[in-house]
Amino acid sequence: MQDTFIIVEGKHDKQRLAPLVKAKILILCTYGIPTHDHLMELKDEVGDAPVFIFTDHDYVGRRIRSILSDEFPEAIHLHTKAAYGGVENTPLIYLIHLLERHELLSESR
Repeated sequence: MQDTFIIVEGKHDKQRLAPLVKAKILILCTYGIPTHDHLMELKDEVGDAPVFIFTDHDYVGRRIRSILSDEFPEAIHLHTKAAYGGVENTPLIYLIHLLERHELLSESR
């Protein structure tokens, strides 16, 4: 089991973050608006571990964030700027500062 989880919308978000985060952090994807079954799979995988939610700054991203907030009320929410459109388009320097602030940034970075 991993120490910490980040839940993102899709594989491009995961690919963008994976090289930046600590090795002990697992990035999970919702692949869009999650079904009830997928939510239960996420909950089973996460267990009691700390969770960060990082979705896009658009309607679908806000909807996913709302659904995940209900299932993971203790989750910490990470946000990108609306001007970037989404996680995958966020400049690396912004992501690095954000991950560093939450102690998620890889030491080898």
